[in-house]
Parts: sequence; C-alpha cells; structure tokens
Amino acid sequence: MDERLRDLRSKKNPKARIKILQGHFATSNSHINTYIDMSTVKVRHNNCRETARTIAEQYLYNTSVDTIVCLEETSTIGTFMAEHLADASRHSLSHGNNISIVSPEYHQNGQILFRDNVQRMVINSQVLILAPSITSGKSVRRAIEAVEYYGGTVCGICSVFSSVEHINGIPVKTIFEPEDLPDYQAYAPHDCPMCKARQKIDAIVNSYGYSKL
Repeated sequence: MDERLRDLRSKKNPKARIKILQGHFATSNSHINTYIDMSTVKVRHNNCRETARTIAEQYLYNTSVDTIVCLEETSTIGTFMAEHLADASRHSLSHGNNISIVSPEYHQNGQILFRDNVQRMVINSQVLILAPSITSGKSVRRAIEAVEYYGGTVCGICSVFSSVEHINGIPVKTIFEPEDLPDYQAYAPHDCPMCKARQKIDAIVNSYGYSKL
C-alpha cells in the first residue's frame, strides 16, 4: 500500500471514507491529478453500508426504484442501498419493492450490454445507475443508453464521488463533491498540462485500483 494515501471522510457521513493520492494518473478516458481509492467503501461492510445509506436517503421520498445498475464493482453498495430503499418502516416510495441488483457486461469496444436473463429486470423498470466515481460522465452515458435501449427508464444517477452535477439532464447525487477535493482536476489526454510539462505518469488507474509505472 502506498504510504502517501490519506483518508478523506465525507461531511455527510464520516463513516463513508475514501483514500486519495496526489500525482499524475491515466484512466481510460482522461488524465487526473488525484487518484481516489474506493476500496474501503466497496469492500468493508460497515463503511459500505454507511455509504449506501447516505446515498439512498437522497432517493427515499422522491424516487421509486425497481432496479439498481451497479457499475465498476459497486454491487455491494447497491445491495445495501436496496435494503434501505425497500424498508417499509421508512415510508420510502420504494418500500416493498423487490429491487434488482444488476451488474452489466462490457463489450470489448466499451459498449454496455445486459444478458437475456437479466433484461427482464431492466425492461419497463425504474432504474437507478450507481457508479463509484464520475469524472467525464462517459461511462454513465453508456449505461444510460443501454438502459434505454433495453426498455428501462433512468430514474437517477448516483456515485461516491462526482466531478459533474448533471449527466444528460439528470442530477448526480453523491457523497463527495468537487469542493471536498478542491485540488482535483481531470483533463483530456491530449490536453493534459502534466503531460505538456513532461511529468511522468505515476500509475494507470481503473475501477480495480492502480498499477504503478
């Protein structure tokens, strides 16, 4: 573990904790100056449950959810969210719903697809899209296209961190916002000032973590 990683706790819920690392990192869509490690909120069940509760509370009384499409290994968070949303004692709009937790597949060209056996959980359903972090919104737009292609309706977009407030006109509900990471910057690879300054890329990062170069 890189000793430079430092904890960052959410102002909305201190038990929702991520780690951040400053540097020069490359993702599939952009270059960023801050790596956000989601391992704690994805894997540790207490932190995961608290993260899910904090996100779900933003949908309890205004959104009915049938399905949560979980991007990039967020299915545990999605499961805890479903339990919170479907809890009848909370008088949620989703109370009593048997909410489906769906992880899509990715074609080699990046296109998102749902196999025949899970398409019924998307068709004619109110679908909430959950992502760990959103930088450019490209991956979420692909998920929106897939949900709509298979006959579902996107009723919301949520994430642990997002640098954007809306995608396709839909508000993004999140725990960590840009003001929580004031130094966070994302750039198109061809327009990266760190590359122009000949700053070496520290690591390749994706939903699984980071690999030093």
